[in-house]
Amino acid sequence: MTSAFVTAKTGPARPAAATDAAAATDGSPAVPGHRIRVVVHAPDPISRAGALSQLRQHPVIDLRDASETGPGTVAVLIDDTPDEATFARLRRLVRGEGARAVLVVNTVREAELLDLVECGVGAVVWRHEATTQRLLQAVLAASRGDGDLPTDLLGRLLGQVRMLQRSAAGRSGPHATGVTTREADVLRLIAEGLDTAEIAGKLSYSERTVKNVMHGLTTRLHLRNRAHAVAYALREGYI
Repeated sequence: MTSAFVTAKTGPARPAAATDAAAATDGSPAVPGHRIRVVVHAPDPISRAGALSQLRQHPVIDLRDASETGPGTVAVLIDDTPDEATFARLRRLVRGEGARAVLVVNTVREAELLDLVECGVGAVVWRHEATTQRLLQAVLAASRGDGDLPTDLLGRLLGQVRMLQRSAAGRSGPHATGVTTREADVLRLIAEGLDTAEIAGKLSYSERTVKNVMHGLTTRLHLRNRAHAVAYALREGYI
């Protein structure tokens, strides 16, 4: 999802000059003077120092102390493999403090894929791929509320999506809460990896309509982003 959590980017990010480093990778213009507040959480001083060294090279990044997390801040969490402590911290940062999360890890266990998305994580970077440009790409995506997952992780996640779809296929009767048929159609296409323009083409909507559908859904159900919306829809059996 260029638009949500199924946008997997495997190549290096495009070099960005100081004047346009804040520009979205989809070509939208930078906001003059805009800087992205970033905090780094790491299990050891070397990992933290390395991430800080990479990020401070870009004028668009405004590095803050880990205690300064707040709404709109991008929190970069570095770990080996996410565990219960990691998920607890993610929930606190994303749901409690309004941050957007980038997770830098060695691996993610199969059983934790949907939990990761449900915590509000839309950007994941493998530690062995965490170059300066790759990390910046993930931070920019998270700051916009977009998703950025490695291709192999995306494939595993979509496999779980298909399993949940099959298990929900036998369910019948109206849903108890409010995801409309149109919203479910949009979410289903997001889960299949389509971006906003492709969804609009498939459903014969305008791109603005697709964006409005998702904005209404995430606002009404208090969902963090498209990734969280898809995870919610899967859990509840809408798609």
